[in-house]
Amino acid sequence: MINNTTQYFKDSDEYQQVFNEELNIIINHCSRFKEKLIEEKEDSQDHSLIEQINQWEENSIEKIQQTAQRCRDLVVEYRETFFYDIEQKFSQLFERINEIQKEAKFDETDLNEFKRKLMALGEKLSNPIIISIQKHAQSFIHPISVISSKISTDISLTMTDRSSTTQKSSFQENESTFKEYGNIIAGGNGNGGELNQLYHPGGIFVDKNKTIFITDWGNNRIVEWNCDAKQGQIIAGGNGQGNQMNQLYRPTNIIVDEQNHSLIIADSMNKRVIRWFNDQQTQEILIENIYCWGLAMDKNRFLYVTDTEKNEVRKWKIEKINENKEGTLVAGGNGKGNQLNQFNHPTFIFVDENRSVYVSDSKNHRVMKWQRDGNEGIIVAGGNDEGINLNQLSHPRGLFVDQMGHIYIADWGNHRIVRWGKENVEGEIIVGGNRKGHGLNQLNSPSGLSFDLEGNLYVAEWRNHRIIQFDKFVEKTFNGKRKKISNF
Repeated sequence: MINNTTQYFKDSDEYQQVFNEELNIIINHCSRFKEKLIEEKEDSQDHSLIEQINQWEENSIEKIQQTAQRCRDLVVEYRETFFYDIEQKFSQLFERINEIQKEAKFDETDLNEFKRKLMALGEKLSNPIIISIQKHAQSFIHPISVISSKISTDISLTMTDRSSTTQKSSFQENESTFKEYGNIIAGGNGNGGELNQLYHPGGIFVDKNKTIFITDWGNNRIVEWNCDAKQGQIIAGGNGQGNQMNQLYRPTNIIVDEQNHSLIIADSMNKRVIRWFNDQQTQEILIENIYCWGLAMDKNRFLYVTDTEKNEVRKWKIEKINENKEGTLVAGGNGKGNQLNQFNHPTFIFVDENRSVYVSDSKNHRVMKWQRDGNEGIIVAGGNDEGINLNQLSHPRGLFVDQMGHIYIADWGNHRIVRWGKENVEGEIIVGGNRKGHGLNQLNSPSGLSFDLEGNLYVAEWRNHRIIQFDKFVEKTFNGKRKKISNF
């Protein structure tokens, strides 16, 4: 009996251990669920929708102001034309009266004619032009509604006009082509540390004013280069190589955070992501102990960072980094390799509207797409070993994905920019591809790429130490025929 009781308690302990393990698994699932719930909750506060409404408001006000100004101009124009006509006729009449008075050659007929014309002008002046406002039945501003697909209660708001969330480049609407020869718009004066020089530029960003923000890797600084300027200005770093708060050490990428008026910089060799505020006096370390390279931020302000040492991508809620310093793994993290759940030296990244993450898997010579909450990625470009064929890449770097899903890639080792469409087995060369060189139709190790709002392409050339712009060709219709013209 005693032996049976002992065995019973022994078995109970084993079962309890199993139950504890199961409970720990459930607790881990609860933690992950809680994290996802918080993320989804923050997603529900979709700032992009607010931005759409704000954009609608801006556009509507602008349209109203433009229409009102045109009407004001017409009122002034009509009145000025009315009085100008009277003044001209009166001036001619008065001049004629002075002439015949000096000549002393006039009779009753002339006097009657002068009286008649003067009376006619007086009558016209007494009956001024009638100007009125005509209200059109059809509004030039169209209604929009806010609708929820999961809430039965009608919460629609009727507004006016349906505008896009943000300004998007027109190149996103079709497969654009670009001029073969580019224009050097920054650097191009050899490698060096002067303000008109760059030294191995990496990631770049072009804002709405065509100002370019450049990670000047070799000079350990970030440079702002205004449109048509002959030289740039240092806006971060530039104080020598080092790990002090006012120094950078081989920066690779940059995000311009307009909401907080700051720059977010991948300070790679210092193993940190640092925020640099616009006053250039204030810095803040956001993430430490990470061999960072690529940066991206989604619409909900999650910051995505590639780690070239751990071969992974993690994300952080930008305003809550201190609450989750490890971040959340979103891609890779399974060691170095070429399997679909692995990377080998991930560099640049891009996050689309669905929060799918595109990664330049540099030493695997491919671009991977990881869908949200995916356990592995899919190859969307390259992946056929290193090479120069159209189905191959060589150490891909800069990335951009347009609204149609076309992927633009800085094909570093092949000295070209290529575009891959959805499910395409090979890409197409859109600029470069004429061997490496410093000609205006050549590239030499393209690293970063960006587009302006007109769809013009900007490329940072690592070994040409310059930023080169390629104008987009725009298709227009002339007499029913399509013709490509350059977009200047």
